[in-house]
Amino acid sequence: MSLLREHAPADHADLPGPATEQMLAAAEERMGVSLQGDLRTWLLQNNLDLPEEDVDDDVMCCGFDGFPDEGSFLLGIRAMERLYANHPLSGGSEWREEWIPFLSDRDGWTGKFVDARDGRIGRWFVGAPTVTGEYASLAHYFDSVAETLTRIGAGDCPVCSVAEGRLVWS
Repeated sequence: MSLLREHAPADHADLPGPATEQMLAAAEERMGVSLQGDLRTWLLQNNLDLPEEDVDDDVMCCGFDGFPDEGSFLLGIRAMERLYANHPLSGGSEWREEWIPFLSDRDGWTGKFVDARDGRIGRWFVGAPTVTGEYASLAHYFDSVAETLTRIGAGDCPVCSVAEGRLVWS
């Protein structure tokens, strides 16, 4: 988040504050799963839920567009809960209860999840095989996001630049 603040300060300024322990405990109870350590730590620092008045009920997931990449966004606790409860792959052998989505596109067709059992990161794409263990942890995933933000800040990313303090994807 410090790299986002450094390289895209206007985007960073739009982000809401942290979740509370009470919010996380209530979400865990409703989902019936414990939030994994790195995910809990992240949410206690960065709950990226949109304000209620900006939530679009016609889409599966709402979030801050354009971060960490074009077309997807990191989810806040309310959005995680909603996607967890209504995941397009749930109810079959392609989705497991211990997978907690933390990044998604607007429709919930593709994204990343934390495996609550061991903290590994996987990804799903409706119509393609689910991949587990894409990253060893949420920290490893965020390392890759930090590398991308560093490249963007250095002007070394052909698909993204910064204009007026905001990430602009081409």
